[in-house]
Amino acid sequence: MIESGPRGPLPGHWTWWEDGARDGVSNMAIDEALLATVRPGEGTWRWYAWSVPTVSFGRNERIAGRLTPARLAASGLGAVRRPTGGRALLHHRELTYCVTMPLAAHLPWRAAYDAVNQVLRDALRAAGVPVQLAAGSGPLAPEGPVCFDQPAAGELTVGGRKLVGSAVWRHGDAYLQHGSILLHDDQQLLQAIHPSAPPAPAAATLAECLPDVDDETLGRRVRSAILHVLRAHGEVRLRSEPVDDGWLALVASHQRHFADPAWLWRR
Repeated sequence: MIESGPRGPLPGHWTWWEDGARDGVSNMAIDEALLATVRPGEGTWRWYAWSVPTVSFGRNERIAGRLTPARLAASGLGAVRRPTGGRALLHHRELTYCVTMPLAAHLPWRAAYDAVNQVLRDALRAAGVPVQLAAGSGPLAPEGPVCFDQPAAGELTVGGRKLVGSAVWRHGDAYLQHGSILLHDDQQLLQAIHPSAPPAPAAATLAECLPDVDDETLGRRVRSAILHVLRAHGEVRLRSEPVDDGWLALVASHQRHFADPAWLWRR
């Protein structure tokens, strides 16, 4: 059963976008373009996938001195630095979401983070996943083990293990949160770029929670549950194509930023 409660900072109007698989640079460029075009009272919930297994690094995570371009190239993994904080994680067999929405100046970023995670919690429970919100005092520092090593405060866990890894960024009165809901635990692939690091502890997965359901059905079930929760809070319209030239130009400008080695190796 889906829990109801106050909407808090969630907007009353949403655009729902089920996008396809793209490379890491394109995915981050689209997320940041959505952040740049946030409008009052309107949010966007985007779903997407990755054309190749890709490691993403947090905005302020230090990889210089720990990782070399040669090792990264030899790993066979795609790589990108996110516009959001947090630590490294491997994107592969997962459901990836992005939320952009307005956030009034007087509200802390945590208000939006908690509201989005409550939507995720209610929807995952409705889909049959026994998730809990992790306790704690705040986000993890950008320096340290990989993202799924331990849950940050407010993240979604099953049996104490992280199921959903989320990262955020606030720009003025606009808020971005994106994250990974694991279908399977592929985080051990990060050993290819950090061979001396201790193996990441096992993460929770949707496949483990619902072992008799195939991945495609799991994805549909989770997306449908989240869409239902959003509709309980406001109006939702489905994104339709085509998009205008201004949008394409904006995304292209952000692609140049995320493809720049100076951004990837900034720290």
